[in-house]
Amino acid sequence: MFESMAKKPASWLTGKGPESEIVLSSRIRFARNIAEFKFPPSADTDTREKVIEFVRSAFSSMGLLKHGHFYNSNEISPLDQSFLVERHLVSPEFMKNGTGGGLYIDDSECLSIMVNEEDHIRLQSISSGLSMNECWECAYKVDQELARKLEYAYDDQFGYLTSCPTNVGTGLRASILIHLPGLVLTREIDNVISRISKVGLVVRGFYGEGTDVLGNLFQISNQTTLGRSEEEIIDSLSKVTQQIIEYELNSQETLMKDASDQIEDKIWRSYGILKHARVLASGEVMNLLSALRLGICLKLFDKVSLNQISELLIVTQPAHLQKYYGREMTSAERDMVRASLVRESLHGKQ
Repeated sequence: MFESMAKKPASWLTGKGPESEIVLSSRIRFARNIAEFKFPPSADTDTREKVIEFVRSAFSSMGLLKHGHFYNSNEISPLDQSFLVERHLVSPEFMKNGTGGGLYIDDSECLSIMVNEEDHIRLQSISSGLSMNECWECAYKVDQELARKLEYAYDDQFGYLTSCPTNVGTGLRASILIHLPGLVLTREIDNVISRISKVGLVVRGFYGEGTDVLGNLFQISNQTTLGRSEEEIIDSLSKVTQQIIEYELNSQETLMKDASDQIEDKIWRSYGILKHARVLASGEVMNLLSALRLGICLKLFDKVSLNQISELLIVTQPAHLQKYYGREMTSAERDMVRASLVRESLHGKQ
């Protein structure tokens, strides 16, 4: 399952959206529950199965969802679940829930819907660069059509009801995945994160809540939804993102002014390791690719494209490697195969 997906890059990573040198992707996610069923955390197996059938029936009658596939979680192997997390199509939490879940994935991978994660429905749209409005329009259309087929759990005072109190209200989570090597290298990142937190935003790792920052990639999103409109949430994140981009560019300028030789050496040293190493761990690859991405932004490096870097970022993840080559591997095997794949990508098979 998902073998063909493993052979091609995700469209949201290879696009050329606004500010895509720094902002890898934008995402809009709606959390929704169905009024007549208990919410997933308190639902038994029978109820969860009924929700899947109920939602799947609604999906099958929707023209907006005719170009995609629906999967039951019990059909998805642990390796495939990890693959989908790496692909940013499901959350790590969805992988932990085991049976009683469902997943819809649009053929373009720009739209996915988790069923029975923390809420009955987690609908997300993802696209390249700083493109909040594009994501919003895609997710909103599907959400509105679903609302005509399902009775959402909604309260006139509080808005959409969700399992987690921080999602009550609009049920909207807007987020960006952003590359901030300049702020990390100048040690300004903690100050920026502190400022972000004061305006109601939260900073997470590469795969979202509870995950580590890898390759200087940060996920930034709104923290709460109650008392704010969808437009206010999206506008606030977009404006703050523009400020963060400015901070990052200023940090890059500082690096070039104060440590240009060291930065240039870091970039080309990273390229040399990627091009010749025989063993590479996934975290190491992400940090080395981060240096190349910085080099492109600084106009110091042009041996590979941003698209190629973004593709390697995902295809070198543990589950992707195993899906790409069609077999399970030990950690040591993955490190050797990963290095071989990177070398082949950068300058032909070695």
